[in-house]
Amino acid sequence: MTYTQKRSLAGVAFLAPYLVSFGLFVVLPIGVSLVLSFMQFDMTAPHSTKFVGAHNYADAWKDDYFWQALKATLGFVVLMVPGLIVASLGMALGLNGMAKGRNTVRALLFLPGMLNVAVTAILWSWFYNGEFGLFNFILKKLGMNAGPWLTDKAYAMPSIVVMSLWWSLGGTSIVLLAALQQIPKQIFEAAVLDGSSGWALLQKITLPLLKPVLLFVVVTNTIAGFQVFGQPFLLTRGGPELSTRGLVQYIYETAFNNYRLGYGAAMSWMLFAIVAIFALVQYRFLKRSAS
Repeated sequence: MTYTQKRSLAGVAFLAPYLVSFGLFVVLPIGVSLVLSFMQFDMTAPHSTKFVGAHNYADAWKDDYFWQALKATLGFVVLMVPGLIVASLGMALGLNGMAKGRNTVRALLFLPGMLNVAVTAILWSWFYNGEFGLFNFILKKLGMNAGPWLTDKAYAMPSIVVMSLWWSLGGTSIVLLAALQQIPKQIFEAAVLDGSSGWALLQKITLPLLKPVLLFVVVTNTIAGFQVFGQPFLLTRGGPELSTRGLVQYIYETAFNNYRLGYGAAMSWMLFAIVAIFALVQYRFLKRSAS
């Protein structure tokens, strides 16, 4: 056996554990879910399992709860993604302009993202508590009425978005800060010598050079937004009046609470198609703008 063959064999051997786990825990479940989406499969009545073709997809298309959950998910994405990008960009610009203490502020900014969603939800459920929560305590001290943060449809989803922004702001800010630090300072110095400053520097230099990274964070955060589950599930259980029950939560409840695995798998693939379409449209639009 030649040296090149031995090296290739060693590479395969090192990759084998990951490839096996990837196949078992990613590829296989995806394949099973695709098959299940064309089956009537009720865990409470396994003897009734049968192939139904596209019947599950047709049922989802006519399901008012599916569209209500999709509407709640879109509401979260529309509020969350632009707010996250704008706030993260502002944070990154501020950190990039700091002469001292940047590393300390960056560490503090990234700290919330190190908490898991359960801990974050417990913390913010206290903030939002209607009787003894922090936010209502502050409002009362200011002589204002307490807010129904999680019990009113008009407040519930924005409240979840605020929590999600606090939780995920650090990671996106660090990514944008890293991209900002890769822009050569000589470009800004030359622009300043030409009389540019402030908004002109941001509009003509910073944003155009950041567009590839902005494309990345917009698409990835949009995908993450469509998959939102933990925040509304832990804070509101999808209420009030199902106004915050997203599509992933509805799929979860259908498949694992109502045991309709076939129907849940079909909705999962519909969600995959929706996310893929949105991601592709964003990618095409932002890539065209960047060129």
